[in-house]
Amino acid sequence: MCSVAGLGQGLLPGVLWGMAAQVSTTETAGAGVDHDHLAAITPEMIDAAAAIAAVKLTAEQKTMVLEGLKQQRESVLVIRSMKIPNQVAPAFVFDPVPAGMKLETERRPMRMSKAPDAKKLAASASVVGGEGLAFASVRELAELVKTRKVASVELTKMYLARLKRYDPRLHFLITLTEERALKQAADADREIAAGRYRGPLHGIPWGAKDLLAVKGYPTTWGAAGFEQQSFDYDATVVERLDAAGAVLVAKLTMGALAQGDLWFGARTRNPWNPKQGSSGSSAGSASAVSAGCVGFAIGTETLGSISSPSTRCGVTGLRPTFGLVPRTGAMALSWTMDKIGPICRVVEDCALVMSVIYGPDGHDRSVKDAAFNWDADLDWKKLRVGYLKDEFDMPVLEAGASEEKKRDFARDTYDAKYGQAALDALRKMGVKLIEVKMPKGYHFGDITPVLAAEAAAAFDELTLSGRDALLTGQESFDWPNTFRKARFYSAVDYIQAQRARMLAIDGMAKLFREVDVVVTPSNGAQLSGTNLTGNPAVIVPNGVRGTDAPAPDHDGDGDRKNTGGPGTPVSLTFLGALYSDARLAAFARAYQESTGFHRLHPKLD
Repeated sequence: MCSVAGLGQGLLPGVLWGMAAQVSTTETAGAGVDHDHLAAITPEMIDAAAAIAAVKLTAEQKTMVLEGLKQQRESVLVIRSMKIPNQVAPAFVFDPVPAGMKLETERRPMRMSKAPDAKKLAASASVVGGEGLAFASVRELAELVKTRKVASVELTKMYLARLKRYDPRLHFLITLTEERALKQAADADREIAAGRYRGPLHGIPWGAKDLLAVKGYPTTWGAAGFEQQSFDYDATVVERLDAAGAVLVAKLTMGALAQGDLWFGARTRNPWNPKQGSSGSSAGSASAVSAGCVGFAIGTETLGSISSPSTRCGVTGLRPTFGLVPRTGAMALSWTMDKIGPICRVVEDCALVMSVIYGPDGHDRSVKDAAFNWDADLDWKKLRVGYLKDEFDMPVLEAGASEEKKRDFARDTYDAKYGQAALDALRKMGVKLIEVKMPKGYHFGDITPVLAAEAAAAFDELTLSGRDALLTGQESFDWPNTFRKARFYSAVDYIQAQRARMLAIDGMAKLFREVDVVVTPSNGAQLSGTNLTGNPAVIVPNGVRGTDAPAPDHDGDGDRKNTGGPGTPVSLTFLGALYSDARLAAFARAYQESTGFHRLHPKLD
């Protein structure tokens, strides 16, 4: 009816529905919506909605809208009564691949780096439970397990003990999968002894962000009200890691429904400064890897959830191209933005994990038949490397700045030195840096409300039932308010934002025709831009702030704004073209090996 009245291109229909739904939800919160007592849509509602939508209606148009909305509402209620589970995706499939782009589909044998000296490595860790092996890379652990210098059961018991020891301080653990893990480890040791070695993840303990379904264990999504939720199947990523012989030791914390580091039990902490949160939403994955409590972990990113905690906790994250890793069996937040990727101590570990978890599974229709061919010896010197110069420039303090702005300026100036040192290090490696800019005019921040709209749909029943009140976070930036606000975002505007997103995809594709890799600080416009366009990113540690670093403005224990300061890590990000993840990782590994920041780890005792 809005369309008949000439209002089909405005926000008005969505606003009207949102207003009516919110009135009825408020009246029945906690008891479910009574369809027989929905608030009547009044002319006054239409006037208010028109003001929000910035449209002008005639009296005749208002009458037409008023008469037709009841039928429209009945259709919405029919769909709502279906109570569609979170794992059911919409009928549309997001595809970030621009027209004309050809994907590499040929899978070639993986080429790992030279095997470390297993005998020397084993001798350096005189006690299996010691710190040396706890912080060893997957590549190192794999060689020890393969050559039977260390048993998988020994590693598994070591990591289980460390998880139990440090969780009371860091709050990174939701569920130990101890029985499952010890059986897997024993099986791995028997198979390896019998000569049936499955590959570099065989016998390596790992942790899963608790949005991955694991049969026989709760999958809580980090959210109050879901503590006892379980599924009778394993996520595809879990199945693939099982098949590779990896040993699942724990389900790790995540911010409630994949937001931040605050979950139903506590706020997950940063091992470098346990008074700080670990950031999120892959909070437990990054914290546990950083603390040497798992060999590697799986995280997810929709808009910074691998990048941010990897930065905060000083670990390495690979956020893959959208559509490279299947999300089957994982909680859905945004069907067009969710991505699953590894969080590890070094880049090559991320590549080894990616080599196992990527590729179509016959269920997640967004996944492309594209290859991830890891080659640790790739000739990265042939790559064209760009850098976002504007993002590396020293900050400028505006005249008349407030004291708060001056403190922010001091912190930004201090941190900028790490970025400039990274550019110097790249030049010393022989890299000829090319100045580039993020595509302009695409308004990435104005497109990101599509995430909230999809998330509100994924958790529609949570809002309508009033169970969103159970979630720990109830601030204006938390999900309950975001979901409510998203109900006022019309379908028309959602589609328009997705059309704008296609323009951004074309703009990013143009950038990566000029260069193969882009170097950037880990924050800034690139974070929203590349998450929207689906481009991959590798986040690596880039040093630790010194004792002369400006202190945080807020230093309270667990204070959300307690970030940075002396003794905390900084990071650097490398971006790549769609489905160039393996090549991107090879370049990031070269930088990591040259600088050595990945060898630093927090002192927990």
